[in-house]
Amino acid sequence: MEQTQIKRIVEAALLAASHPLTLPQLSALFDEFEMPPPETLAKAIESLQENCAERGVDPRTATQIFDLMEKFAEYGFNKSHAAAYSLLAYHTGWLKVHYTAEFFCANMTVEMDNTDKLKVLFEDAIKNFKLAFEPPDVNRGNYRFEPISDKVIRYGLGAVKGTGQQAIESIVAARKEGGAFKSLYDFCCRVDRTRLNKRTVEALIKAGAFDSLNLNRASLVASIDRAFDFANTTEANANQGGLFDMGDSHAASTQEPDLVEAMPWGVKERLTFEKTAVGFYLSGHLFDEVALEVRRFVRRQVDDLIDSREPQLLAGIISDFRVINGQRGKLALFKLDDKSATIEATADEAVINTARNLLKDDELVVVMAKLQPDRFSGGFRLNVNQVWDLATARCRFGKYLKVAVNGKAPDIQRLLREFPARREMSDQGELVRGLPVRLAVRRDTATAELQLGDDARFFPSDAALASWMAQADQGLAQIVYE
Repeated sequence: MEQTQIKRIVEAALLAASHPLTLPQLSALFDEFEMPPPETLAKAIESLQENCAERGVDPRTATQIFDLMEKFAEYGFNKSHAAAYSLLAYHTGWLKVHYTAEFFCANMTVEMDNTDKLKVLFEDAIKNFKLAFEPPDVNRGNYRFEPISDKVIRYGLGAVKGTGQQAIESIVAARKEGGAFKSLYDFCCRVDRTRLNKRTVEALIKAGAFDSLNLNRASLVASIDRAFDFANTTEANANQGGLFDMGDSHAASTQEPDLVEAMPWGVKERLTFEKTAVGFYLSGHLFDEVALEVRRFVRRQVDDLIDSREPQLLAGIISDFRVINGQRGKLALFKLDDKSATIEATADEAVINTARNLLKDDELVVVMAKLQPDRFSGGFRLNVNQVWDLATARCRFGKYLKVAVNGKAPDIQRLLREFPARREMSDQGELVRGLPVRLAVRRDTATAELQLGDDARFFPSDAALASWMAQADQGLAQIVYE
């Protein structure tokens, strides 16, 4: 059998060396025999060289073909191996279709320490199989991912970074013994604190696992030290009675203090902390906060990109940002995510220097970029040549701010003084970055718009827009893009 294999390999190599073959034809030659192990191929090279000499074939050409076959032998499967993998793939596919929730729960539990794979499974479950996820919850969750129904999965507490199986098991044990937790203080008093530290509690709060107890995550995080001190004091006083206690009443010594007052986190801060704890945005996406406005001038989504040499306008959140030394200077590598899809992007040193304060993780940017083939992944990537933050993009693509006025005009002088247009020097001279203002006057029988002069330009930051809206009629102040 071995001699037969060697003979067929030699014949295939000689035929390939004697005739110009296309890649499909060469592949067909490979498919005509099962690849033997490397040691068998080593014997075949001797016969190949002898036959090359007899037939007048350039040995170097034939050897190149042989090298291709030898390389394939390092990873090529024989038929029995391929059949086993095919059967396994079929069984896996059948489970994914007929027991979808169970399939994803099992795989996500296995990969809960690998954030990248966990994110891929999470997005696949939501986008392609329309599954929903219950967020992490100390009053409902367990260590593993669990199917609640055919379409709902309960998020595994073990997937929260910085927890660990022992800590989660102690939480579940306390919950089974005493029922649902009523507060952060109740949680810290009942859970075995030898298996649970403050960093674990902080990670669970940032992941949203305490939202069923209190929605102010900032206040909960600020109260962790107070909660642990209260739990330690309660435990120390558990078997001590006060001089004036009646019977077994210890209400005065076990009264829970108030949580530390703290301003609730904004959407960006909350999601950023959530990403730190979970590895990705779980309860929302940073792009959601600006999507309605951005889509008024950035019409194309990442998953709608077309293969064109023309620059395309896109917007998204930066992730995995890093800078490397390329052949032509520094090169920024990052991903751009607008929730519809994520794509790899690059920016050269000139763009890095111009947008140094914008190119960083979790930052929203509007970019002008060209779509180019990526020879490493086989797909596409963006070559970014311009970057704007949202406020600057408002100046670049907006026409004016329309402010509703009905009986009382806003304090225009104060607003322009607090949020003046920005003036920058460039190669073309001074650039003025600011939006003009139009006052929309409405009466019962008529409406009119009054265009303010060029001096009434302002820089449209979020704070500036909020101030204009506060003084507009019914809060109606909006940038017009078309």
